[in-house]
Amino acid sequence: MTERIVLASASQGRSDLLRRTGLPFIIDPSHCCETTETSNPQHHVTTLALRKAKEVARRHPDAIVVGADTIVELDGQIFGKPESTAEAVAMLITLRGRTHRLITGIAIIHALSERSYQGIETTHVHLRALTDDQVTAYVASGESVGKSGSYEIQGLGATIVDRIEGDFANVVGLPLAHLAFALEGFGLRVP
Repeated sequence: MTERIVLASASQGRSDLLRRTGLPFIIDPSHCCETTETSNPQHHVTTLALRKAKEVARRHPDAIVVGADTIVELDGQIFGKPESTAEAVAMLITLRGRTHRLITGIAIIHALSERSYQGIETTHVHLRALTDDQVTAYVASGESVGKSGSYEIQGLGATIVDRIEGDFANVVGLPLAHLAFALEGFGLRVP
């Protein structure tokens, strides 16, 4: 089996994390539809992670393709990527001072051998009790753009997070310990 890995994501955070493993990989982002008909957060992320991995695996049938999707969930409501500044502000106002779940679905496919893996990682994130001005200032930084839940913990968003319970790498978008364990099933070991 080949040891070539393809990351089916344009996320800088995901590629930075995967680079930390020391495993060689290339990036070929998926361009599939990122909506589902489900309101179940776990089903949503696993469906999209698998959809992304399958799309890219068609272009790289001999590679191990890693797809991932991350959402924020609070009280059964899924918070994806905001489509506007107003939506980013509304999301953060809803999340502030509360603990939400950040859920990442992982899908790994090796099309040539017809092997696949799907998994979920959940981390609990508590945002500080931000004022309206603090929320507005954070969103004005531009960091909310394209980020599930409207924040990025590895940047300025670290200042609005009070604490996390679980895998920090998951909050960035790719749970490394989980991924390393899953890749072992494909004959790959993280150095």
